[in-house]
Order: sequence, then structure tokens, then C-alpha cells
Amino acid sequence: MENLRTYGRPPYRVAVIHGGPGAPGCMAPVARELADAWGVLEPLQTADTLAGQVAELRAVLAGAGEVPLVLIGSSWGAMLAVVLAARHPECVRRLLLVGSGAFTERHAAAVQATRWSRFSAAERREWTALADAAFGDPDRPEADAAFAKLGALATRADACDLLTTDTGALAHQARIYGRVWPEMAELRRCGGLLELARSVRCPVTAIHGDCDSHPADGVATPLSAVLTDFRFILMERCGHLPWLERHARDAFFRTLRAELRLAYPPAPPA
Repeated sequence: MENLRTYGRPPYRVAVIHGGPGAPGCMAPVARELADAWGVLEPLQTADTLAGQVAELRAVLAGAGEVPLVLIGSSWGAMLAVVLAARHPECVRRLLLVGSGAFTERHAAAVQATRWSRFSAAERREWTALADAAFGDPDRPEADAAFAKLGALATRADACDLLTTDTGALAHQARIYGRVWPEMAELRRCGGLLELARSVRCPVTAIHGDCDSHPADGVATPLSAVLTDFRFILMERCGHLPWLERHARDAFFRTLRAELRLAYPPAPPA
């Protein structure tokens, strides 16, 4: 798989960072929406270690973008963007974290509990079976299909009122998720993720839906304690992927555009 798609015209000063890990392509709708005013990179992470994803992302940004860039990270991509900004501050002008995963272990425990409460009994049984099929042996041929179905269940559980359940993901890569996510989870468990966030010096804005299964307090509370330039925006009637939400989509893009204008003025029409 190619590890980069581009939108709009250079210079590329904005990059959208997809979720997962192992769900490339799901940020394409955001990139397309913003490409009328900014050149946008959509890196597609292919590495199967956390260090590898950070290095790959840095190489793509430096090679194709005009650094420093504004990074718009979704879910896992928000966490990855924080790690990149901490380790390679020269690459990042501003961070926009959309539906980020929690930054503490205590808050992270609430995600699956919330999803579980929103599932029917049949969906709980399906989740358990799919998780085993996807991650029992992520190298099996059927693992990616099971991971895709897990993603669809999670998308519905994490939402408020979706316009569509199609996230636009190009692939669901169980092997990448099974190898990379445990590294991030351990980094968070031991406090290393929040310690990395403490070293981020660029402005950070977190945008979070009030219906998201990922708890808002797991982002707002820890990051406000360690960042010197941090804002938190809670969006009403909004889930994990705001651009797919019926009630929040327009407000979300207005917010993104306002944040981007703080870093770079829009390009004139072609």
C-alpha cells in the first residue's frame, strides 16, 4: 500500500492522521473537505511498531510537507500525533486531537464498559467472537475481515447519529493493530504517554464528542494538567467521528477551519 495521499495544492501544511492503528483511509473525508483552502497530506501508516510508525510519519511529513505542519489526528492518530510532536517538535506547528484515546489507564477502562452498555446481548457475543478471530492469530487470512467487523461495531457504539457507517477505511490490518496497539497501551499504563505529552510545546486543541465512548475526561483532565497551551472543545450530539455525525458535522468543520486559520491562512482560490 502507498503510504501517502495528497489533497489540494502545495504547499502541504496540514496532515490528517488516521485511527486504528491499522485502519488507513478513514481521514480522507476530512482531507477532502479542507483541500479547498489548504494543501493536505494523508499519511497511511504501514509500520508494525510504534517507533516505526513515528519514524514513517516523520519521514512523510518532512518529505512531502512544508514543516512544521498542523496535524489533525483521529482516535489512535491523535495519540500518535502527540508522540510525534514530543519526539520531533520541528515537524509540528499545531496539534488538533479529534476523539483522542484516553491518556491515563484509569480513564481508558471506561471505553469498553461504555460500548458494552450500548451493545445488545447478540452484539456482545459477536464482539467476543470477532476479537478472538482478529487477534487470536492476526496473521490468519480471516483476521482482517474480523477486525473490519469489529471496527463497524465500535463505530456504531461510539456514535450519536451517523450519516453513514462507512468510514472510508482502505483496509483493516489486524496484524498492525495487534503489534502496535499493545506498545501504546503499555506506554500509557506506565505513565510514559502523559510524560511525552508534557514535553509538547506547540498549541494543542482537543475536539471531542459528548456521546463518544472514549471519555472526554480522559483527554481534558490529564492534558490540561501537563500542557501549557491547551484548549478542549466538547461538541454536542457528537460521537467519535464528528465528520460522520448528522448533527455535529458542520460545527466540526467550522471549528477545524477556525483552528487551521490560527496557524496558516487559507490559500487563495485556484
